[in-house]
Amino acid sequence: GRQGDPGSSQFFISLEDRLMRLFGSERIGKMMDRMGFKEGEVIQHKMISKSIERAQKKVEENNFGIRKNLLEYDDVMNAQRNAIYTKRRNALYGDKLDMDIANTLYEIAESTVYDYKEMDDFEGYEMELIRVLSIQSPVLEEDFKKTDPNVIVEKVYLKAKEAYKRKSELIASQILPVIKNVHKEEGSTYENIIIPLTDGVKNTQVLANIEESIEAEGKNIPQLLERNITLGVIDSEWKDHLREMDDLRQDVRGAQFEQKDPLLVYKLESFKLFKGMISKLNKEIISFLMKANLPTNEQVEQTNNEKINLKPMPKLQTGRVDVNADTEANQQVASQNQGGQQTKQKPVVNEKKIGQNDRVKIVNLRSGETKELKYKKARLLINDGTWQLV
Repeated sequence: GRQGDPGSSQFFISLEDRLMRLFGSERIGKMMDRMGFKEGEVIQHKMISKSIERAQKKVEENNFGIRKNLLEYDDVMNAQRNAIYTKRRNALYGDKLDMDIANTLYEIAESTVYDYKEMDDFEGYEMELIRVLSIQSPVLEEDFKKTDPNVIVEKVYLKAKEAYKRKSELIASQILPVIKNVHKEEGSTYENIIIPLTDGVKNTQVLANIEESIEAEGKNIPQLLERNITLGVIDSEWKDHLREMDDLRQDVRGAQFEQKDPLLVYKLESFKLFKGMISKLNKEIISFLMKANLPTNEQVEQTNNEKINLKPMPKLQTGRVDVNADTEANQQVASQNQGGQQTKQKPVVNEKKIGQNDRVKIVNLRSGETKELKYKKARLLINDGTWQLV
């Protein structure tokens, strides 16, 4: 019926339709020919109706199986999504962020000790502590081989925690006098201040309220930095992880040719990917926090804005920017130099990646001496600013 008027509808289906060809029996067509039905004649028979019902039921069962399979794949992603969103929510609202940082420090200490103790590689263990946590090993090589791993983990964690506490206090003590000076001279003009911070490789900016920072004696700056870095790294790594998961989903389709369950392979491989992503994410966050400091002019010019794609600032600057303002607006304010001119952003050049164990040549910028080392060792000298890749 049209527009709600009483009426009836009648559907026609041909034995040559896709539904009947795939699920209907070919003998029906032959039987109809033997019974004398002509081409194009309407066939009304119980056997035809039951055959159509059976075909429709098979189609519905097939579609249900497809939807169920898609849901099982999505359940894997949903579990990962809930875990990463919980971590992101803690950073966004500041809930349990300090606990997350402490847990991350312990997880990194634990994985570093166990991984390198299993390989009996004390040198690699020392290099990893310097690279990620910026601390020296609390135990000597002889003790590293003999002492229980749990004891070493506890020592590494306590030393890293103490080093991070000192780093936070140092940042607060460096920034507080500048904030007080701005508040004293131009407190009625500016409400917020943008603070540039760098680890020597990447840059970011922290937007802080001047009055709140003075009341907290600068102790809120490390907390704002934790929030800023955690959100930036999570967003960047999660996007890369989603692309890898899409590629994995396409790749596991071939598992059925190896007599394997594609869903089971997908669950196992996706867990490995997620575990690797979390490990990389945690190390990037902690590495930046442990090395964060106010940049010098030379560092600003040489900084490679990789991963945390924010514009560098040469000096502390203030601006009428709301704390909850859009990121794009904050970056526009941050990109203004001391004279108020907009700095032109240079294009980011993706250079060829160097493996951790690849041998590279470095040169001393002062003496001109050259060395050939593995990249993981050479990078530590490069970060000090006295050596450079040839």
